[in-house]
Amino acid sequence: MSAGSKPSGNRALLAALYRAALAGVDPVRAVRHALRDPEVSRRLRKARRIGVFAVGKAAAGMFAGVAGGLLDFDQALVIVPRGSAPVPAGRAAVLRSSHPEPDFSSVRAARRAVEFFSGFGREDLILCLISGGTSSLLCLPKPGLTLSQKRRRIRDLVRSGASIEKVNRLRTSLSRVKGGALGRETAATLVTLVLSDVPGDRPALVGSGPTIRGRRRDLVRIVASNRTGVEAARTFARSRGLAVRNHRRRLSGEAAEEGARIARAAAALKRRTVLLAGGETTVRLNRRPGAGGRTLELALGAARSIEGLPVALLAAASDGRDGSSRAAGAFVDGTTLARARRRGLSVERALARHDTEPFFEALGDLFVTRPTGTNVCDWVFGIEADSPV
Repeated sequence: MSAGSKPSGNRALLAALYRAALAGVDPVRAVRHALRDPEVSRRLRKARRIGVFAVGKAAAGMFAGVAGGLLDFDQALVIVPRGSAPVPAGRAAVLRSSHPEPDFSSVRAARRAVEFFSGFGREDLILCLISGGTSSLLCLPKPGLTLSQKRRRIRDLVRSGASIEKVNRLRTSLSRVKGGALGRETAATLVTLVLSDVPGDRPALVGSGPTIRGRRRDLVRIVASNRTGVEAARTFARSRGLAVRNHRRRLSGEAAEEGARIARAAAALKRRTVLLAGGETTVRLNRRPGAGGRTLELALGAARSIEGLPVALLAAASDGRDGSSRAAGAFVDGTTLARARRRGLSVERALARHDTEPFFEALGDLFVTRPTGTNVCDWVFGIEADSPV
């Protein structure tokens, strides 16, 4: 199912919950709200010159939150993934670099960022707008380390199923710009607004924290996160007269196993109740994985636990792209496995090969959106399948 089609029944409600969560983490609104923070406003007023630096999957939207006359700035540098939405440039320099793995465009972007930061002095301020994806978009290996060597070490750790915390710690140890190193290229005050895609919403982990340098006069604010999206979905569900049950813990661990756990929670739902969950799972990839990602694998894991039950789930990535697939995620319900068998599809084979997109595409169960312009990990929404829309 594409985002442009007209879903019916339970899928309509699940898709609406996803859209409500997305609206809750809209980067434009999040940044505009943060600019009204009294402490942020005070620092901006005191600055001699203001620079704006935006990087990440949500950089275009976050920059839009300060563009259009909302903030009088002197210079701006915006770094976004190739293929992302247009940036309201105006006086901004816009660079497009590589995601999910860095290439030489990422090195060029990092060097340009260093040059940008070094152009501001002690009486100036740089407003830093940071979101997930920054680690790949800005890549400047430490001396003695080549880009290919760095990529290989990071790739091996990611394939092992390591958490984002472990991956970002390794990225920082191999980088000349991560872990606050970019921020240390300037004497200016830094105000960093963060759209969080990490557990615990720790700013230093988002994008490997290039501007989080720990100086007293700096200011750091989380402007939106996965939990913000869950709360927005909760508000929407209640506006529809539905009860809400939050999953007891953040999504984590191996995707298919977490899918089975959350499916068991969904199976216990009462009528007119929705289940909300958010977080980020992991997948241990083989050397030649197919097309798919963690939300598709989570959905397949869930399907095995709800076979024959009146339960429907949507697992989807907030950025609109699940791993190497073109989909945000997928729908599953109590009929998924039976429909798969009739088509000769194997859940076990799809999971073993990490080739989940063709499985869901054959069933018509893919949830396809355009890139959303934000990035706060993943969500899962569940309902008792007879719940009215």
